[in-house]
Amino acid sequence: MAPACSSAPLFLCLCLLLASGLAQAGRLLVLPVDGSHWFTMCSVVEKLVQRGHEVVAIMPEPSWQLGQPLNFTVKNYPASYTLEELDHSFRFFADTQWKTLEQSMYSFSTGSSKLLFEFNFSQCRNLFNAKEIVDYLKKTSFDAVLIDPFHVYGLIVAKYLSLPSVVFARVIFCHLLEEGMQCPFPLSYVPRLFSGLSDAMTFHERVQNLFTHLEECLFCNYFHKNALEIAAEILQTPVSMYDLYSQPSVWLLRMDFVFDYPRPVMPNMVFVGGINCHEGKPLLSQVSPLCFGTFRASDIAQ
Repeated sequence: MAPACSSAPLFLCLCLLLASGLAQAGRLLVLPVDGSHWFTMCSVVEKLVQRGHEVVAIMPEPSWQLGQPLNFTVKNYPASYTLEELDHSFRFFADTQWKTLEQSMYSFSTGSSKLLFEFNFSQCRNLFNAKEIVDYLKKTSFDAVLIDPFHVYGLIVAKYLSLPSVVFARVIFCHLLEEGMQCPFPLSYVPRLFSGLSDAMTFHERVQNLFTHLEECLFCNYFHKNALEIAAEILQTPVSMYDLYSQPSVWLLRMDFVFDYPRPVMPNMVFVGGINCHEGKPLLSQVSPLCFGTFRASDIAQ
């Protein structure tokens, strides 16, 4: 676990970004992910707007949640799929998970998840096929881009526009977070995603964790094959997942050591797990305070 002082520069960056009183308002490009991913990011984006920052969100036209009325600029681009097709792919994914939970990188990269991710990866090509949107992005001067790496295309857009990026994420597959940030992840202490192990492993469990990591190395390239082909087509040069995941300036990780295992982190990795919790309402607001030194049993009966 990183010492508390290591997050101080990041705290300063966030304060400068969020507090319009301390810094001049900036222009932020947002590339959201539909569904539950958008719930938490939307609250952050709305707070930025309240602080005086100009926000432009790029969204596909068929969507579940992204089409709701928003108080910032939204640019839509047409997608190569319909909302019905997106619904079908998600239902197939959800039904499969209930019947047979994908518990390895092999099953994840070849099963129902593969189909759902292909829809996600295709959004990048859809975006760059919308010439008006691409021209707008080139001509507009943005200060940074806020992305969810679930689709990968946010990382591609950030690299294409050469913008500093802030990543807002919960889970990163294929050890790309650790490799991209050059963050140590000793396999003897940090369990891999699909291992099902804790951070207190026996020798045999550590060997199992090693084989899980090797499986990730074997199948992750296959899993991201289409995404890398699209990235090479757009960027006009071959790229690797390491090239994409090594560029973000700040990682806002919706994790918490209460639910996740302690692990080494880098100075630009900030844990914001509490952001998923709504502010609690005051309890018992109508109850008058009692003087516990004088109340009687008859008071309770009344």
